[in-house]
Order: sequence, then C-alpha cells, then structure tokens
Amino acid sequence: MDILLDIENALSSLSEVEMRIETRRFGPFTFRLDVDGTVLAPLYQRVLDAHERFNASPLSQVARQLEREVVASSIFGTNSIEGGTLTEEETQMVLELDPTQVQEEEQLRAVNLKAAYDVAQQAATTSGWQLDIPFIQEVHAAITQRLTHAYNQPGVFRDNPKAIKTHVGSPAHGGRYQPPQHGHDIETLMQALVSWHQGLEERQIPALIRAPLVHLYYELIHPFWDGNGRVGRVIEATLLQSAGYRYAPFALARYYLQNIDSYFTLFNSSRKAAENGQDWPNRGFVEFHIEGMRQTINGLHDRVNQIVGMLLYESSIRRALDERRINARQYTILSMLLARGRPWPLAELRLMPWYASLYLKLNDKTRVRDLHRLRDLELAWLDTDDALWPGFVQPSTIKPLSKKGG
Repeated sequence: MDILLDIENALSSLSEVEMRIETRRFGPFTFRLDVDGTVLAPLYQRVLDAHERFNASPLSQVARQLEREVVASSIFGTNSIEGGTLTEEETQMVLELDPTQVQEEEQLRAVNLKAAYDVAQQAATTSGWQLDIPFIQEVHAAITQRLTHAYNQPGVFRDNPKAIKTHVGSPAHGGRYQPPQHGHDIETLMQALVSWHQGLEERQIPALIRAPLVHLYYELIHPFWDGNGRVGRVIEATLLQSAGYRYAPFALARYYLQNIDSYFTLFNSSRKAAENGQDWPNRGFVEFHIEGMRQTINGLHDRVNQIVGMLLYESSIRRALDERRINARQYTILSMLLARGRPWPLAELRLMPWYASLYLKLNDKTRVRDLHRLRDLELAWLDTDDALWPGFVQPSTIKPLSKKGG
C-alpha cells in the first residue's frame, strides 16, 4: 500500500516528471502531472481513511461473495459505458457459463472482460510488476478476442490507412478529438507513456494520482481500433490494485457509469485546458477519480457490513427455529425475505403462491399472530408503507403490526 507522507513534496518537482515527445506526423505530445498538491492532499487523505476503515472490516468472512459481486458489477459498469445492453443480473449469469460455449456478441464482451480481469489480477499480485507494452496488449487481446470489428486485431496497435480517420469524443461531451493516426506515432507514444509512468513510480507519486493520469493519456493516444475505454479502465484498476487497494479499483467502473457525462467531458476539458496553457489542466480529472475511489470504498465498506449482517441474521433465524421460538412457517417467511434482498410489501407478499400455501388451511388470526411474533422477536419489521423488512435492517419508520396486519 503506497502511503502518502507528504503529497505536496511528492508533487513539487513537476518539471522532473514532464516528458515531451516529438512524433513523426502527429506533432508534439506532452505527458505531465499538472495537478495541485495543496488541493489533492486532503482528498487523498480521505481515501486513505476510508481504505483503512474498509480493511478493518471483517473482509475474510465475505471475501468470496464480495469478489463475485464486484466482478459482475464492474463488468456490467464498464460494458454499459461502452453501450452494452446486458443487465447486471444477466452479466452475472453469463459469467457463470462455460466461456468456450458463449457465442453471442454481448455475452462475449462480458466473458472477455472477465478474462482481462484475470490477467490484471495476476499482474497486480506479482511482486515487482511494472506497467509495460506487452501487458497492455495482452489486456486488449483478452477484451477484444472473437469480437467482430472491421479493422481491430486483438493486441495490435492501430495504424490508420489514409482514407480512414479515427475520432474520439462527442459534441455533447466537449467536442471531438483526432488522436494519433499512424502506427509509428502510436507505438512511440505508448512507449513514452510507459516510461513516463515508471518515472512517476520512481519519484513515489502515489497510485491514486498516477493511475488516473495514465488512464487519461492512454485514452488521448487511443492506440487500438476498438476496446480503448475498457482497456484504459483495466490499466487504471491494475495500477491501483498493485498499490494495495482491494476491490475498489475494479468497482470504480460503476462510479464512472453513474457519472458518465462528467467522466467523458473531463477527458476533453483536461486536453483543452492543457492546449490553452491553463494552470493544473489535469486537476479536475484526478479529483474526479479520487472522489470516485472514496465513494467506492465507502460503498464497499457498507456492503461488507450488510453481508455480515445477513450472515448473522441467517444464523439467528435458524437458531430461533431450532430453539422453537419460531415455527416452520415463520422461518420460511424470513428465509424468503432474506433471499429477496429488499423489503416486501405485504400486499405483494399475500399474493405469492408459496406464502398463500403456508396458510392454506389456517385463518387470518394465525397469519397475524405469526407476524406479531416475528416483530416481538425483532426478526422482522413493518414500515409505515406496510412493507416487511428483515430484522437486520431497521426501517426509518416502524409501524406496529395491527390485528389486521399480514
């Protein structure tokens, strides 16, 4: 885990980590920090504080479930950013299939991203790993394998014919931009990006700042015909995970999806600010990223606590059944409520076939009595909207169960 002792000192020698590259046809391209350490220091500290709290949570108890959720959520998020149509539930189902049997294009995108994540995880957990061109090409090959594209070759940099121009961006997000078109320029700039990042590492620039800057400049180079956004986000996540951040680097894709207009606009605004000679042109993009990490880590922390609460609740209702404090009907209701994962309006609950079957030969008094007992034991709550909640989540407004309830 990289630790910030003095971020302002770490960012003080900006000229030492600036790299200007002359390309054959694209012209000059400059890699620079261009962030304000005095502004970033408190933002950075908030992320460190959040990460410390997250690491202190009972991760070992929920690691497998959290990992599965983060992977599915991240793949859904990063695919959706690029126009993917699978829902998060559909994404999770696809990831459980045999990858060799997946043929549909949308499903392949999800399966390919999982393969790229595996490449990234392997790299990030390898001692002494450093970002290099073969890694970037391997990630791209994993992401775009078996996908249909007129020009893209997995793992091969773009080299535009004269008649075909690549543009990125849109008027809605600050305008369109023409990145380097020629293979030699792209290879030169990608090698320079890797070298520049190595210089940031050697000067102990924190990963929370290095990673988004690599993501930013990678997207401005736009080295492949297809998959650049997905590759850029995987590179960013790998750099963060290699620095010791767990789960959040890949989960960050959901933050980008939720703030997609800001995400896309900041690429253009950073580029234009640099072209116009403005102070700290990259500040907005890096601040956006750091805030995303803070929100993502806090969200993961809340989710860990929720999963632990669910596990304890599951154990408590089983124990209540074993000790005969609740009956089999009540246990079924609580188990189904837990599996649902959200409150259940009583009006809907009564219409469920499994619920109706519990009371097929019983009267309403028994149904009411069952729910009263669950409320008395604090194994379930009823809110003022007549929705039933599992006992480990207490609604803001609790409604006492009436004799007509249930």
